[in-house]
Parts: sequence; C-alpha cells; structure tokens
Amino acid sequence: MRQKIMVIVGPTAVGKTALSIEAAKQFNGEVISGDSMQVYRGLDIGTAKVTKEEMQGIPHHLIDILEPGESFSVADFQKQVRECITDIHSRGKCVIIAGGTGLYIQSVLYDYQFSEKARSTDFQKRIEAEIIENGIDSVYNRLKRVDPEQADKIHPNNERRLIRALEVYDRTGITMTEQQKQQDESLYDHYIVGLEMERSILYHRINERVDNMMKQGLTAEVQHMIEQGLENSQAMRGIGYKELIPYVKGEMPLEAALESLKRNSRRFAKRQYTWFRNKMPVHWYNILPETRDEVFQNILADLEGFLK
Repeated sequence: MRQKIMVIVGPTAVGKTALSIEAAKQFNGEVISGDSMQVYRGLDIGTAKVTKEEMQGIPHHLIDILEPGESFSVADFQKQVRECITDIHSRGKCVIIAGGTGLYIQSVLYDYQFSEKARSTDFQKRIEAEIIENGIDSVYNRLKRVDPEQADKIHPNNERRLIRALEVYDRTGITMTEQQKQQDESLYDHYIVGLEMERSILYHRINERVDNMMKQGLTAEVQHMIEQGLENSQAMRGIGYKELIPYVKGEMPLEAALESLKRNSRRFAKRQYTWFRNKMPVHWYNILPETRDEVFQNILADLEGFLK
C-alpha cells in the first residue's frame, strides 16, 4: 500500500505556507519544504522563509540545512525528502509537502532516476563530428535503432534533441522513452492542492511582498552574502538576490533593481502556473482575499476525504 502524501503547490505569494500550517494542525502532520532556496541558512528574507512564529510549533523539514556556499541538486532534494517521508510516516504522522519548485516536487512523487555520471561534453563533440562527416541522417537512424519511440517524437533535423536522447542511453543504458515511462509512475498516493489567484491580485501581492522584504532588510542580507564571498554561489542565483547585487555594488539605482526584482517575481509566478498545469495532476482552488478562510476549509475537507 502506497504512503499517502498531501502536496500544496502554486505560485509565489499565493498562500501555500499558511495552508500547510493549517493542514498540519488539523491532520497531525509535519511540513516538508518544496522550495529549492529555503534549504540555505541565512537566506531568510529573499526566500520568504517561514518564521518560527508562523510555524506555530509544527515541525518543518529541509529548511536551513545547508550553508549558502554549498550546492544542492534536484537529486539531493529527492533523496532527502524521501527519507523525511519515511521518517514522518514511521512516527504515525501525516506528510505535507508545500512549495513552488515544480521539478523538485515532481522528482519526489514520481520515479525519477538520476544518473551518477555527469553529462559528457566528449560524447556531444563526438556526435557533432559524426554529423559533420556523415550527415545528421546517420545519427537519426542510430536513435531509431536504439529508441524508436523517441525518434518518432524528434524532428530528424533537431540536432540538439537527437544528441540528448542518444547521450541519455549512452550514460545510463536506459532509453529516454523508458525513463519517461518510469516518470509517469507515482511512488505515493498523493493529493495535490494547487492555489491560484486572479492574476492582477497576485501580482499586487508580489509587489507588496517585495516592498515588505526591503523593509525587513533584504539589502543587508544581500550585502552580507557578498561580503562572505558568495556573490557567484548557487544560492545567490535565486530571485530576490541576483537582482539586488548590482544595486548593492553601486552598479544600478535602487528603483531599477526593485523593478527588476518585481518583474522577475511576476514572471516566475507565471512560469510556476504553467509548470503545475502542464506537469502534474493538480486540484486547483481559487483564492480571493475575502474568501480565503472559506476556501481553506473546503480544501481541508477534501484532504480529510483523501486521507480516509
């Protein structure tokens, strides 16, 4: 019997944290962060990290587990979250994953396999040389022999995708078609709640959130990371940090940096919507500020039915 997992997704600033706390309180649960940036200590304001007060005593996992200079991959996330799920269930508690990093959450729920081997530039160069010498048809025909289903999906002149499909097989011994079939198989019995909000309201909330981050000291947080020599770290590539680096370094006016941050945050929210709508079986709930509590109660009732 597959373990049951509740998942709360949606764009930035839509209210995922608040709902996850309510769900954890009602169902004796613990929350696992589904955010690729909240793993880093010291990156609190720009990631809108849940505070101790907001947690209301609910245990949270995968928050503040790494120093900002450390790297963190989707494979790392998958491994650690699955270990958390096993641990939480072993203690008779419910699991709630809440966050907006779609690929990370998807990698946990489905049978994603990550090769230990790094991508090979040598392989790519070898295939590119073969294309120059023998033409792209020879490479396409090789893919048809190795992975005919994938070859049918790729245009014979799409060099980049042909090389990628062959490289997957070369690195793993598993065709891309087989990998994709594995990724359609869910490892858990899950119910995915998606929070959505009328776009203009959401964008207003995002803009307000950025203004509040500045009042809370986001500039000082970025300044501290730069002083620690972390300007080029993976952690500082996240939205909320990379936009303010030029301002902190005196290379851009504050107004321009803030506009860039707000614009990138809005675009990120749009990409999050697109990802979750196209990639995962989400049950969507529309949130309005005046009906939030009522919608939350409806969601909790649906989750209770799922858990039975």
